[in-house]
Order: sequence, then structure tokens, then C-alpha cells
Amino acid sequence: MHLFRSHNYQVFPDRYSVETTTIRGISWTPLPEALNSKDTLKQFLSDRVVKAARSVYSVMIERNPGLIRDRKYHLKTYRQCCSGKELVEWLMKQNECLQSRSQAVGMWQVLVDEGILVHVKHELNFHDKDTQFYRFQDSEFGLNHVTNEKDSEDELQEGLSLLSQLGPDALLTMILRKCPSQRSAEDLEVIYEEMLHVKAAAHLSTSVRKELAAVLVFESHPKAGTVLFSQGDKGTSWYIIWKGSVNVITHGKGLVTTLHEGEDFGQLALLNDAPRAATIILREDNCHFLRVDKQDFIRILKDVEANTVRLEEHGKTVLVLEKSADSREQGGAGNNSKYTVMSGTPEKLLEHLLETVKLDSNGNDAIEPCVNDFLLTHKVFMPSSQLCPALQHHYQAELSEGSDQEKAAYVLNTKQKVVKLIAQWVALYGLLLKEDPIALDFLERLKREVAGDLRLCSILKEQFRDRRRTKVLENGYQSLSRNQFDWFSNCEEAVGRLQPIRAQDKVLYEIYRPDNKHLTLMLPVNTSVQDVMSSIVKPGGDHVLVKMNSAGERAQLKLDATAVYTAMGLNERLFICTSSQVEHLTPLKEQQGPERGTTDILEQMGSKDIASELTNYDWELFTAMHEAELVYYIFGRHKFPGVITANLERFVRRFNEVQYWVVTELCLCEDLVKRAILLKKFIKIAAVLKEQKNLNSFFAVMFGLSNSAVQRLYKTWERIPSKTKRIYCAYERLMDPSRNHRAYRLTVAKLSPPYIPFMPLLLKDMTFIHEGNPNYVEKLVNFEKMRMIAKTVKIVRGCRSQAYVPSSPQRGLADRMFLEVPATRISTYSDHALPLRSPSNIRHYIQNLKVIDNQRKLTQLSRTTEC
Repeated sequence: MHLFRSHNYQVFPDRYSVETTTIRGISWTPLPEALNSKDTLKQFLSDRVVKAARSVYSVMIERNPGLIRDRKYHLKTYRQCCSGKELVEWLMKQNECLQSRSQAVGMWQVLVDEGILVHVKHELNFHDKDTQFYRFQDSEFGLNHVTNEKDSEDELQEGLSLLSQLGPDALLTMILRKCPSQRSAEDLEVIYEEMLHVKAAAHLSTSVRKELAAVLVFESHPKAGTVLFSQGDKGTSWYIIWKGSVNVITHGKGLVTTLHEGEDFGQLALLNDAPRAATIILREDNCHFLRVDKQDFIRILKDVEANTVRLEEHGKTVLVLEKSADSREQGGAGNNSKYTVMSGTPEKLLEHLLETVKLDSNGNDAIEPCVNDFLLTHKVFMPSSQLCPALQHHYQAELSEGSDQEKAAYVLNTKQKVVKLIAQWVALYGLLLKEDPIALDFLERLKREVAGDLRLCSILKEQFRDRRRTKVLENGYQSLSRNQFDWFSNCEEAVGRLQPIRAQDKVLYEIYRPDNKHLTLMLPVNTSVQDVMSSIVKPGGDHVLVKMNSAGERAQLKLDATAVYTAMGLNERLFICTSSQVEHLTPLKEQQGPERGTTDILEQMGSKDIASELTNYDWELFTAMHEAELVYYIFGRHKFPGVITANLERFVRRFNEVQYWVVTELCLCEDLVKRAILLKKFIKIAAVLKEQKNLNSFFAVMFGLSNSAVQRLYKTWERIPSKTKRIYCAYERLMDPSRNHRAYRLTVAKLSPPYIPFMPLLLKDMTFIHEGNPNYVEKLVNFEKMRMIAKTVKIVRGCRSQAYVPSSPQRGLADRMFLEVPATRISTYSDHALPLRSPSNIRHYIQNLKVIDNQRKLTQLSRTTEC
């Protein structure tokens, strides 16, 4: 059975309004009627779990029958059972990919939750202990079945793969069911990591999340319509919805709102010590909640206040610090190692962070992470026009009291710290600072001052000489050389085939008139709409610049919008017309996409060759993007004069392009046999992309295959081999959006760099942080928010921390997965088709995809292809 689950993921940045950038995430389309209920989905998953249990049980009986035997404990005999410890050890031997015993515990917990594996005393949690015994319900679930050796091994690996995917979720639920006092340090860390992605906890500090992890209580209710509490009841707990949804009802108004997974309720009554203001009723069956009882809630609030230090100047708070849970907490050094910066004025934040900069004899001490967080996000709260004078002030600071020797030492020490911080600033932003006239002027002036300070120059050169053979980016000072001082000496242009787009680069603007004739202009990337129009029409007229997509949706651009050409979506075009002509504009024929597919070309190219070129091109796009663009994009590019996000937008547009390429090709392929072969090819391409750790294109291909226009091609899916369908179903699990895409996050956690992340989800995470936390708290910069934003940005840095090496032509995991039988392959390629397989031709094809992005048209084509 194939589970047809159709969904689409597209990033729609609202690039031209003054509103905050928004991202619309996953849009789910209904399943076919036969699979249109949650009960059917649950049954499908349960059937797969039973099948996995059957394969595991059969192999266990065949290879290690002695695991199931009578056992004695405390003078009592337990018939035909296994010990928890032996089950864990057996599973780890079968699956070498398991990195810890807790992973194996989670996998067995899946079978316990399904009732396939039962504790002899009917306990709900699986225990990795010699004295805890379990029985397989073999007769009830039909676990005894005979298969040949080859099939049993294949089924075992498939079953273990499914259990390993479901295991982390089962393990987490098991931990949450434990009494809080029985949770281990490892348990608390698992809960804390999960809290990072819960909407209701987005605004909470790290220390509060850690305290919550220790007191959260798991609560579940099986039936919809259950009243959790009623209006007027005494407030006893705060609730976070872990699974399901609830209705909020008040007297006189009825249904006020519906709350869903990740949202919370009940906090107000605890804060105000007041009766419940509404009635909460379960909206669906099987709802799970995380509960914090009142006494724990109040204690945590008191702990936060007790551990908070507020520094005041002239009667006003200028810096707020919070005592960290442990000394390893990021945010401080030296005397401040136990405190984390929570908020402050921009000037005080800079002063405090300069104090954390440590200097040793050769300057090799790493810059504190909180300094990087400040530098990555400073433009949000402290633009260059404010930061540069503040740095200049600190550079020139003097000690008012003390001996001459003490004053000289203080001045030298402060200058070294300022130089080290600025060097790190240059290391982070590189040549982008040359596009900031205020920053560039400041750096030139300070360079002359540093060069004129002989003592400081001597120290810096000595430090550089001690470590000239190593390149340590995070330590700063990378700008020193033997002969001269230059901030940008190590900042080089990218050496790849694809160069980053710069603000002053000129691009060819194609702008269409209502009669579909177009004009071409060479203008800088960051040209404003006003300047574009001034180049075409005389000022003072009634003309407007409009962007329009293939579906005919129009948007009039504001005069102060910039870089609109590089920010356009798939098949969008710019039109110049009068206000009265806007409603009469129609899409160009070229915007509708191709009329014929490229199946004949694709069948001449190998799946691995296509996937490799996709990854090579994606890597170039990914590395051309500066991490600062993520910050500008989320907070709104219009708030940062002179900056562009063209490289990020180009990479995001690529995701949408690959997704619609898959749908376009399948819907334009009229021959059923060829279409089935093409569908299988795309699934194999997805497998290779995952193997190459290109998660961005992997998800693009998978979302394309999950598009409703593709999922309805039942005749095509029927021709796909069952093994290929199973692989597709396993990959579908990674797209599951529940628990904030937990399946994907667990997969990524196991990867080592280099890899290409799922960029739309990364942007969604940053938007989640941005919208859930204010920029300022009590008129102070919310530095906790800046830290969370910077942490997400650093994921991109981590992905690119190792050089990408193109994959080798050797057979990989994907090849083995799709190897049906060891048959000899007979080539069907004609001589004239061989050039299509050359890397240059495949690369040219991959970089020039032609797609239909109009969902209505794709659906019509799908219906025409298969009525």
C-alpha cells in the first residue's frame, strides 16, 4: 500500500512591503477519499510497525532463540520472556548505526506503545535493565511467519529503519511520562532540546527552559469533548499543547478561538492568582499536554528574579544579566563567566562585551561566542553610524586615576581589545564592510591611528609572528601582515564559478509594456523602483512598476523598494504601465512555462549524474550567500539601507524551481511507461541527494513528488516497484511537519559538515524566533533574542565549515538501494545521445530548468494525462 500524502512547501517573502518579512510554510492538500482520515493514517503507520516487529521477531527467533526463555526473579518465574538489557544489546548488534543505548530503548518503546511488546507487569515504559522482562504478543499480532534468508534480511533492515525513525518520538514521550524526580540528566537534556522548538517557549530564556525541563508533567486525554477545566475554576496549572488541539469557550461569547500544537493556555490565572477566564475543551481525540503545576511555575518565576542582576546608571537600568545554570553557559568570561547577558543599551552591551575579550601573550585566546552574536546582529539595534563612534570612543579611552604606568597599561590593553573585536567584525563581514561607507571610513581612520602607535603595532606584529603559520578565523587579527596593517588583507573574493551578487553589480533589467514589448536596462542591483522608472518614463506621470506571476497575480511596487529584479520569484516579470492599465495586464506566454517536457533528455542522463550536478550548483549558490543576509531578510531588508539579500533570495528561488521542475516533467510526460520510469528516476535522484547531504534539493524533489498534481497519477504510481515505494515512504517520514519538523531535525543532528540544509525551514525557524520575541524589553535591546537569531545563523556557518568535495563515481548507498537484481545492463543509448551525458551538458541543463509554477495549470495537465 502506498500512502499518498500531498503537500507543497514554498517560500513567499513579502519583499516589497514595509511589513515584516513573512514565510508561509507547508500547505497541505487533502488525501484521496480512501485515505482522508486520521484513523486511516494511524492504521497505516500501525500496520508498518507490526510488519517491522514481525521481521525483528522472526530474525531473533532464527538467530538467537535463547533470548526468549523462562526467567526467575525474587522467587517468581516469568514464562517465555526477554530482559530489557538483552533486547537493547541484541538490537545494537543488528544495527551498527545506533550510536547509543537510548536510541535502542526508543525503538523498543515503539513496540511497547503499540502493545506488541508487553512488560510482564504491564508497565508503560521500556527499561534497559536485566530485571525488567518483556513478552512479544506473537499470537495476537501474527509475528510468526517464514521468509527466505534474503527477504528476511531486507525486511529486517527496512523494519529497523522505520523503528529508528519512530524511536526518538517514543523515547521523548516515555521520558515525559516519567515522574520529574526520576528523570536523569540525559533525560532533561532531551526535553530541553525539544523545548527549543516549542512556540509557547520561544520567548523564554535558556535557564527558564532548563528549569521547565525538570518539572514538566505529561498529561494525555483520549476523547474529544473532554473538559480540561471550566471558566471560574481555580487556576492550578499552565498547559502547553504537545499534540492535538483545544477549543477556548467563554460565557456569553461561545467559541473564542482554537489553540493548536505548540501553543499554551492557563498562564494568566497563575500570574494573577485569579479564577480561570475560559473553559478549555478537547477538539480531537488523543490530545497530549505538557503541564507545569502552579507551585513550580511560581518558583521558576522567583528563581529568575533572584538570579537577575540589573546594572543602573543615573537611575536607569542599562544592563541586565542572568545567572547561568552552569559556568559553561555562553555569554561571559572571567568574572562574568556565571552570568549571561539578557538585555541592555547598545553602548553598555558593547562595553560589557569588550570586557570579555581576553588577551594572552600571543593573542590566541578565542573571541567569546557572545561577541560574535553581537557582531552578527548589531545592525538591528546599533547601526554602523552608532557602532563606529562607540568603538572610536573606547579606543581613545583613558584612565582617570592611577599611576602613569597603570594609565599606560590600561590604554594599551583597551586598544588591543578594540582592535581584536574590530578584526573579528571584519572577519565576519569581509568585503561587505567595503560597501558600507561609514564603516569603511572608520576602518581607514583607525588603521592610520594603529599604524601611528608604535608600541601597539609592535605588540600586534609580535603576536602575528608567533602564529603566522596558522589561520584562526575566530581569533581575529587575520588582517595583520609582516609589512603593513590592513583590515582586509585576508578577505578574498569567492573563487567558485558563481560569484556573489554585490549591491553595486549591474544586472540586465527586462521591463515589459502592456503590449508585451520589452525594454532592457543595465542598472545596479540595489537600484530603487523610483530610479528604474526615471530611466524609462518622465517623472510626474501616472506610471507604476508592477510585478506579475504566471497566474496573473499582480503587485504594484513601492517607489522606495530596492533590488526588486533579483528578488523576483519563478516566472515573474516586471511591467511598466499607467494605473488604469494594471488590471488589464496578462502574463506573457513565456511565463506559462514549457509546453513539452524533457523526458527524452532526462532518460539519457544517469540519476547520480543529475543529482551530483544539482548538488554542485546548489553548493555554489549556498556558499555565495553571506550569513548576514539571513539577518537582513528576517528583520526586513528595508530596515538596513544599502544592503541586499539577492544571494539568499537566489538560493531560496532555486528550491522552488527544483520542486516545480519535478512536477512539470511528470505532468508533461504523456506516455505512461516513460512517466513511471521518470517517477522512479526522481525517487532515485532524491536518494542520491540525501546521500550527498544536499537536504535542500532532496526536500525540493520530495515536495515535488508530493504535489497533488503528481500524487493523483495513480496509474503511474501502480507501476513503481514495491521496493521503490518503500524507499519513498521512508523519505516521506522525514517531511513530517509534526513537532516542528522533528524527524528532519533528528536526521540533521547526525550529519557532519559539509552539508546543505533545508533552507526554507531554517528561515521559518528564524521567523519563529523573530516574531515570538520583541527586539526591545523595557526599552533595552533584547540580547537573548539576538543570541537565538545568531545561533541559527551559525548553523549555516557550520554547514560550510568544511570544503565540499564532489562525490566520487563509486557505487553508493542509493545505487545499492535501487539494485533490483544483479542483471547485466544493456545500453539503449544511441550515438547522438551520448553527448547529453557529458558533465557540461548536464550542468547546463540543471542550471537552466524550465518550469510551470502555476498549480492550477499543473493540476489540469495531470487530469489530462490521467483522467
